[in-house]
Amino acid sequence: MSHSPSPLPTGRFVRSRETARRGQVRALGEGGIRVFCFFAALVSVATTFGIVAVLLGHAWPFFRHVSPLDFFGGTVWKPTASPPQFGVLPLIAGTLMIAIGSGLIALPLGLLTAIYLSEYAPATVRAVLKPGLELLAAIPTVVYGYFGLFFVTPLLRHLIPSIQSSNALTGAVVVGIMILPLVSSLCEDALAAVPRSLREGAYALGATKLEVVWQIVAPAALSGIMASFILALSRALGETMAVTLAAGANPQLTLNPAQSIETMTAYIVNTSKGDVSTAGLAFPSLFAVGATLFAMTMGMNMLAQQFVRRYRTVVL
Repeated sequence: MSHSPSPLPTGRFVRSRETARRGQVRALGEGGIRVFCFFAALVSVATTFGIVAVLLGHAWPFFRHVSPLDFFGGTVWKPTASPPQFGVLPLIAGTLMIAIGSGLIALPLGLLTAIYLSEYAPATVRAVLKPGLELLAAIPTVVYGYFGLFFVTPLLRHLIPSIQSSNALTGAVVVGIMILPLVSSLCEDALAAVPRSLREGAYALGATKLEVVWQIVAPAALSGIMASFILALSRALGETMAVTLAAGANPQLTLNPAQSIETMTAYIVNTSKGDVSTAGLAFPSLFAVGATLFAMTMGMNMLAQQFVRRYRTVVL
């Protein structure tokens, strides 16, 4: 009895097997990328928790000897006195003076610069102005500190003769110049993300260029603009070298910007640049100040996220 040979696979069957094989390879690749991205996100979260654990773990011995009420409510910061005094309010006040002062300089200038680059500037002007503005972000912070010490302060002395060599006003000006590129770049991205149809619809209704910018484009990009403001202020809160050189190292509770102050980051730098003994309270006080600064920055970012989320809900 003869057996007929089995039929050869048709071209359609071969193609279906090849398509299935490619689908499996693609699924494996997508799964690998998903796992890799998950571990990358996990490393970021673990790093954050690690930083918090280190700060709290080293700050706990400090708070066993210093009451939190004395720490957060005290108005004198003299860690080397006898007995030492650890009232962190002068450091917090100095940090806020720098952040608020730099924000008053950088936020409006950065927003106006972003509006000009996004809505008004010709392509040739934008091609020159935007890279030149971004060059400010490439300058080392220590250079900004000496710029404030030897240029900004002598310039301000013509307006305020009693200004000290290192003062809060100079620190605010220097930090404001530092965060200006960050504000303008992020605000420009937020403005550019506004759909073109909103602008064209406003023009069709007879709105002017100024009305379109301030009544249509800016409100539509408000969430991105606020996010850029908060990010820039967080950068100002954590600035170290520039304020260490320009603002001074005098922890006093004052509202006079012409006087020398000390920020929280400046205290950490000035204390840890020498040989700090781990036996006393000076070493754990570094972590107590660092944890306070971390809490301030985290609280600011959480408030910004709540604002952005609420505004986006209203817009939708």
